[in-house]
Amino acid sequence: MRPALDRIRVRAPGRVNLIGDHTDYTGGLALPLAIDREVVVDGIDQERPEVTLTSDQDPEPASFSLPVCSLDPIGPVWARRVAAIAAEMGRVRGFSGSVTSTVPIGAGLSSSGALGVGIALALGAGDSLTRLEIALLCQRAQEAATGVPAGVLDEMASLHGLAGHAILLDCHDMTTEAVPLPVGAQIVVRYVSHRTVASSPYSERVAACHEAETRIGPLRSASVEDVATIDDPILRKRARHVVSENQRVRDCAIALRAGDMEEAGTLMTASHISLRDDYEVSTPELDVAVESLNDTPGVHGARLTGAGFGGCVIALAEPGAVGEGWVVEAVDGAEMAGGAIEL
Repeated sequence: MRPALDRIRVRAPGRVNLIGDHTDYTGGLALPLAIDREVVVDGIDQERPEVTLTSDQDPEPASFSLPVCSLDPIGPVWARRVAAIAAEMGRVRGFSGSVTSTVPIGAGLSSSGALGVGIALALGAGDSLTRLEIALLCQRAQEAATGVPAGVLDEMASLHGLAGHAILLDCHDMTTEAVPLPVGAQIVVRYVSHRTVASSPYSERVAACHEAETRIGPLRSASVEDVATIDDPILRKRARHVVSENQRVRDCAIALRAGDMEEAGTLMTASHISLRDDYEVSTPELDVAVESLNDTPGVHGARLTGAGFGGCVIALAEPGAVGEGWVVEAVDGAEMAGGAIEL
């Protein structure tokens, strides 16, 4: 256990997903990268059994006693996420400090995933748990705090990021493989609209996939021919997206390794069309943004990123081709600096 007066500082990056959305909760494939926008948790362990944190994103602090017996009385929303992490860890020793973030909230860049990872590391999860175990802990806490049965993509991307690389993530066996981004590839994020996953039909999509799996087996290993046997047209569409998206992820990783940005971009655009038509998580505003990017010279492909229902779109482009948006860099995963730092 760390000495009580150690100063703790943790950085946990957000992520963009190049391709492979709504596949993680069926054990599928995704290709995210950790980005140079991050959550920083800065604080100190304390003997008093209480967590007290301020946030530059919310005027109301997170303040609750330990151990956490129930999340019901705890607010605001971000405080419930912090408390859920503490509850999953069985934390009884206090912590006080601050949370700052450059990950936009509600933009689909995993501000909540980065927060969970940052809090878990600050509270000492890294003392005894592997990065995979921390990701799964954060996933459980996220569902406990929000009721949304999300996958583990966000936490795995934040923990396993590698500078200059995307991460090929297999959500069945929980393995990661670094995929180098081509020299000259520029990834641009364009914000479109705010959204909250908890108030979206996200859970309905998860349930539809699980229902489809009762008919044809695990979607991670299903074929398009298997999907065609599903008689319910809505379930068939949902399953078709997942199965085809897993293949697009495989093909996109191959294209990136070969430096073929044109093929990778084509696959990204095809992914958006599938998310729009089969999974129905896009919006007219997202569609317009994607079309605008694809009409821009030097853009190889574009798509929504994250859960959809709003948020951001991303483009794979030549340097300087896109004038509006955030150019993001692939960075290393979450890390912490502890030790006896002078307060």
